[in-house]
Parts: sequence; structure tokens; C-alpha cells
Amino acid sequence: MRHTVLLVDDEPIVLVVLKRVLRDEPYEILTAGNAEEAAHVLGGAPVDLIVCDEEMPGMLGSEFLANVARDYPDTVRIMLTGHPTLPAALRAINAGRIYQFFTKPCNEIDLAIAMRHALVQKDLMVKSRELLEVTKRQFVLIDEARVLRRLRDLPHKGQTESLAKERPLTDPREFVEEMDREVTKGRALLASLRNATEP
Repeated sequence: MRHTVLLVDDEPIVLVVLKRVLRDEPYEILTAGNAEEAAHVLGGAPVDLIVCDEEMPGMLGSEFLANVARDYPDTVRIMLTGHPTLPAALRAINAGRIYQFFTKPCNEIDLAIAMRHALVQKDLMVKSRELLEVTKRQFVLIDEARVLRRLRDLPHKGQTESLAKERPLTDPREFVEEMDREVTKGRALLASLRNATEP
């Protein structure tokens, strides 16, 4: 799966170095020189992960990441700073809910590994949500199957009609086909989750 990464830093040389470090990774790399540019990029394309500097003209990186956490909660956030301070770290952690905090100059390999791990975790969370939706749908189908069974077993026409009014029923063959599709989808998601967690 190809991910989109946004690098935000007011120093062009830092962006050049980061792009070089990530050149072999399967990412689409976007860049911005400040928070305003980065917000414009976010508004135009889905971004999986942001690596953002703290000290930038205009808006601080921690403030920008707090906005991202509010408006794009599924976008993973990593902070870079050349001047680490406790207030900046607390802002990034509490308001920006960052995944990791790096000081500049950072070990570029460590940063690349952290990004890779963050994106794997993001993918697992997305698949978990999808699996939850499939499971919910399967419970609905099972509930419908119980109603169909009750209707089949009821001897009186009046009781059958009252149950039919409570819940609209589909054709039994369509119902079975839909249930098979949902079970297959659930199995595929479970298999992909297992594969993602294997070393």
C-alpha cells in the first residue's frame, strides 16, 4: 500500500535531506515550508503521516499539529525541533497527540524506521475498524436469520404477519448469499491483519 507523507519545515535543506533519506521508501512525498502551506496541502489530498518542524514563521509546528489532530485525526503526526523545550514537548504531546518527538539533527535512519512503524500501526487500526464493521454486519445478518427461522416455525398466519411487519425480510437466497459475502470479507480482513503483524 502506497502512503502519502507530508514534510513540513521552513529550512529547504532539511526538506531535501529528508526526501533523500526516504527516496527508497514506497511513499508519495509532499513538502511545505510552513503551516499555512501544509494546511493547503492537507485540504487538497489525503495525507497518512506528517513530519513537522516546531520553529517556523507564522504558526508553531505544535499548534499546527494540534489543528491536524482535531481536523484529520487519522493522520499520524511526528514532531521535529532544533530547540527542544518542555513547553513545546507538552504542546506537541497533549494538543498535537504526536506519535513521536525527534530533536534536530536527528538520526535519519531512526526517523525512517519510526515512520514505517507508525504507518504499519495506522494500517492495522484501519483494518481493525473495517473488521469491526464487518462483524457488526454479520451480527445483523445472524439476527435476521433468527427472525427467518422464527417465521418458518410459526404455525399461525396472524403471528407470521405481525413478525413480518416488525422487520422487512429479504429473499432467503439473497440473504444467504449476502451472509456468505460478509463472512468471506471478515476472513480476508483477519488474514490481512495476521500477515501485517507477522515479523
